[in-house]
Amino acid sequence: MTTKIAGGLEHAFATQGFAAPSVEDLRDAAGVSLRTLYKYAPSRDAMIRMALEHRHQRYLAHVFGATSASSRQSLHETLDRVADWMRTQASHGCLFHAAVACAPDDRALRQRLETHKLEVSQLAVTRAGADIAPSDVMVIIEGLTQAWSLSGEAALASAKRLATLAGAEGAQVK
Repeated sequence: MTTKIAGGLEHAFATQGFAAPSVEDLRDAAGVSLRTLYKYAPSRDAMIRMALEHRHQRYLAHVFGATSASSRQSLHETLDRVADWMRTQASHGCLFHAAVACAPDDRALRQRLETHKLEVSQLAVTRAGADIAPSDVMVIIEGLTQAWSLSGEAALASAKRLATLAGAEGAQVK
């Protein structure tokens, strides 16, 4: 039930933004009664957190797959998968950044954004077996994500060039 609700909420916020959807819109998107929605997410903030957690898990599965944390994946492959996410799921940018932009003083949302970005960059470095700082990988992935709506495939090519310049282009399997 929670996956269904979280997925519906994620879709509603991703397509309508965080301010526009009414509680009734969110209920309809979740496909449950208002009572059930409030049982699992008793406030709009809780609905946003539920949607972002769902998004985070889907993103990790899309970018890194269902394989174990010790599986190898080059940084270029990670960038290809991020680009595929942008093509198919998030052509308008990062939902986490959008949430913080709508509530810039919400420390919990900002912390969720930071945690998401840190986990993604650390996992990318670990999977690549690369000798590159997670903060550098974060900048490369964020650059790709933010530039996607303007540059599309050219943003992917630039991100790969930056990864190569940083010495992590293929991140040889150790």
